Amino acid sequence: SQDHASKITQTLNEMAYELWGDKYSSDFAVQVTSRIDKAQDFTVNFANNNLNGKTKWLQDYKSGKTRVCVTVGMMTTGYDCPDLLNVVLMRPVFSPADFIQIKGRGTRKCTFEYQDVHGQVHKAQKAAFKLFDYFANCEYFEEKFDYDEVLKLPVVAGTGDGGGEQPPVVIDKAEIADPDNIKTWVENPVGADGMKIDRKLFEQAKEQVTQDKEISEAVENEQWDRAIGKLREKYEDKPNLYITLEKIRASENLDRRLTWREVLERIFGRIDRFDTKDEKLNEECDKFIAIHKPDSQYVPHIKAFIRAYISDGGFREIINDNDRITELNFNPSFSMREYKALNGWRDVIPEYVNDYVPINTYL
Repeated sequence: SQDHASKITQTLNEMAYELWGDKYSSDFAVQVTSRIDKAQDFTVNFANNNLNGKTKWLQDYKSGKTRVCVTVGMMTTGYDCPDLLNVVLMRPVFSPADFIQIKGRGTRKCTFEYQDVHGQVHKAQKAAFKLFDYFANCEYFEEKFDYDEVLKLPVVAGTGDGGGEQPPVVIDKAEIADPDNIKTWVENPVGADGMKIDRKLFEQAKEQVTQDKEISEAVENEQWDRAIGKLREKYEDKPNLYITLEKIRASENLDRRLTWREVLERIFGRIDRFDTKDEKLNEECDKFIAIHKPDSQYVPHIKAFIRAYISDGGFREIINDNDRITELNFNPSFSMREYKALNGWRDVIPEYVNDYVPINTYL
């Protein structure tokens, strides 16, 4: 409830004051609910990393002063904050759709950047996020939730049962006098197979699509454009399945974009799994080397250049603009020394990538 959110916010700010003194002034944590004036503006400022101004922790370190937003529902679905690293569940969740949406707040990709006092820019890709679960929601959807249950429409009170109107029972909050200290702390990394709730999405898609005669025949005859068209027409974000490329990508914990062709190949057993971004980049490097057959001395530099040019938009802009080449002296993805070592391959690789590699796949 909103009262619960208010209490959590107060507690976190008291703890922040005890730990860090005047670094924070009741702005370490902020309540973001409908009761709070301009709460919608808070969500925008938090995503832009400037809620309540900038932190004073480190010189030249640009980050929002507010570190935690406590919400009841305003930021749990459809909210985009790419650098979010922690999602905390302090209530039980019984809807699988809500659970996927809530934990999905942490799956946004982000490149963290920090410029030190020497002007050197340091970059790091967001590799993981933590889901703090105080109500065993993960265990519930992994072990107890019945994904095959056929749901029935509820009976409206007072119609057909002879019992008359029954007033609903609303439980908005609970007062507990006993202390509720943490007795155990267990950290469970999610494996390569992901959560059961995510795996189920692809299983449902596979079951329905493989039974579709039009799509099956098109795939069997390798009429991929026709198969993709039918798949999107019948099942993309439709009530009978609600699949999208983004939902499948998220459910597979994939670090790159998918294509419908890959989805069909996986559904019909042409491939066993989706390649990761790193595997796809290695494949692109191998293709280039097989076609152009460079001398072995250039191969390491060519591979590093191809990977950087495909996956790093900032590096690609530098290479495409000859006037900015000197910026490679400070670029962490690919150095000026490596660039000079390419010799005659400097122009060949960008031309090849722009002609033959679907760069959007790697964004």
